[in-house]
Amino acid sequence: MSLTHIDSQGHASMVDVSEKPASVREARAFARVLMKPGTLEQIKANSLKKGDVLAVARIAGIQAAKKCADLIPLCHPLALSKVAVDFVIDDQQSAVEVTSYCKLTGQTGVEMEALTAASIAALTIYDMCKAVDMEMVIEQVCLLEKLGGRRGHYVREESNQ
Repeated sequence: MSLTHIDSQGHASMVDVSEKPASVREARAFARVLMKPGTLEQIKANSLKKGDVLAVARIAGIQAAKKCADLIPLCHPLALSKVAVDFVIDDQQSAVEVTSYCKLTGQTGVEMEALTAASIAALTIYDMCKAVDMEMVIEQVCLLEKLGGRRGHYVREESNQ
């Protein structure tokens, strides 16, 4: 399989999707933010000085998905019909797990938008908490699932997460 963003001369190129039929496309992505137990407790208690960490991270993730084409040079600007960012608190691992979901009807997929949403939500958690914990680690940014398009349905194997 060849790289889709490289032309016949080896130059970076935006893919022409004009001949592709529009179809429903969906993607889910994941990121995890590991932190000190005390930091996680402050997030849960909503006691950090900057405010409600998860509410701000949710909005940042949604906004980032909508701005993906401005951040990643060869991404197409997309009219997203749905973006969601959700969080799971993992007390055992002292982590916040971020899951994003993007959907549209269009000619190209939304994997990059979902990955951008999860990444920026995780970075926002870091930004909101860095005053109390600069040792946080963002890990496992990955695509969980993709539906629609020529390549069909993809689901990440659990052993790869």
